[in-house]
Amino acid sequence: MEQQSPPASSSTTVTSTTPLLPQNHPWWRRHFHMNNSLSSELSGAVGDLGTFIPIVLTLTLVSHLDLSTTLIFTALYNITTGLLFHIPMPVQPMKSIAAVAVSETPHLTTSQIATAGASTAAVLFFLGATGLMSTLYRLLPLPVVRGIQLSQGLSFAFSAIKYIRYNQDFVASKATTPRAWLGLDGLVVALSSLLFLVIFTGSGDHYDRNGSDDDQPRRRNSKRLRILGSIPAALIVFLLGLVLCFIRDPSIFGDIKFGPSKIGFLSITWNDWKVGFLKGAVPQIPLSVLNSVIAVCKLSGDLFPDRELSAAKVSVSVGVMNLVGCWFGAMPVCHGAGGLAGQYRFGARSGWSVVYLGIGKLIIGLVFGNSFVRILNQFPIGILGVLLLFAGIELAMASRDMNSKEESFVMLVCAAVSLTGSSAALGFVCGILLFLLLKLRKMEYSGSTPGFSKFKFESTVDAETSSIP
Repeated sequence: MEQQSPPASSSTTVTSTTPLLPQNHPWWRRHFHMNNSLSSELSGAVGDLGTFIPIVLTLTLVSHLDLSTTLIFTALYNITTGLLFHIPMPVQPMKSIAAVAVSETPHLTTSQIATAGASTAAVLFFLGATGLMSTLYRLLPLPVVRGIQLSQGLSFAFSAIKYIRYNQDFVASKATTPRAWLGLDGLVVALSSLLFLVIFTGSGDHYDRNGSDDDQPRRRNSKRLRILGSIPAALIVFLLGLVLCFIRDPSIFGDIKFGPSKIGFLSITWNDWKVGFLKGAVPQIPLSVLNSVIAVCKLSGDLFPDRELSAAKVSVSVGVMNLVGCWFGAMPVCHGAGGLAGQYRFGARSGWSVVYLGIGKLIIGLVFGNSFVRILNQFPIGILGVLLLFAGIELAMASRDMNSKEESFVMLVCAAVSLTGSSAALGFVCGILLFLLLKLRKMEYSGSTPGFSKFKFESTVDAETSSIP
């Protein structure tokens, strides 16, 4: 089994408040025990829907994605990964493939989307199975990874603000008119949801359940905050959105058809493989390696020090999911640091959170089938923006453990390039080059002999803070 090193920096103060049971308990109790309230797990389950719903809705409307098949397969992925990884491991759309699918003219077909996902999955499966992904994970400098996380988090936050402020045309992939203040999808609804989540979840801090503080006023205040934090605020906001769907368009009741769509193999041609690989997989592969494996594993170590994920296992997981589901027309998916941050932010502390989410998706896919797109089409986009905003900020805050100016410099340059060029791969390359250049600059000339010169690093360089554990 692959060994994971302990976290490199003790300054990362975000830790899980619900560790696994002691080692003397049976393995099945340690792995499937939920030392957290059911309401918190259910609230955390909806933490990544701010990214999931818009992308699924867009692909369904534009590329005729089979929503029923996607819900059923992603439900099975959620349940399986929740039980295997024991943390709220998200299952999210492959964003680059989705963006290409709706922006290309003509739009990518379902078969081409599937081949793009399967091609990406094959690469990640190979990297994970051979151990190359684990090697990459160990060698990557921590400031570069933090830069990728910061850029992804800020990108989510920027998109969330657009969702809140402007009406969205997902088919055209653009914002339209400014959102009205009043209405069932107005600014008042979005801002009220935002204030509700801030009041009940705060900044994402968590409080000691033991109440051991000797200061009585502080203890009472901590108890009050724990009571507020026990309310499943994100779940309440999401359920409000579902209720508003039917109020906005009562004709939905008449359009609902019960039962799933028929699941079958896609008809795929060689041209589909060519188009899917060149247009979809090529830009998706570096994003999946960086955000779906490297960043999510590092974030798991920050949030759950006792359950840091194996880069090889996560890479293989992404590969297996898509090598199975894409043949049936399911949407290409991956694990994402943003989804993990969002689910943790709203209370998820174990794999049971995504198991519950998977059960919900499975019921919807089997009962409502493709007609559920009518409901999603009326979901208040402002509320989705609020959920996405919290997920993005939580992910970006993972970068706060950069202690030196040099680390912060590399991280910020990497993030800036990633955001400006809309490419995590470009930011990654620039971050690596800058990191190496700064280390080369610190090399000290120590003398020479005929034919070669010798250099050495300054002794002040701390290798532990310059690479991922």
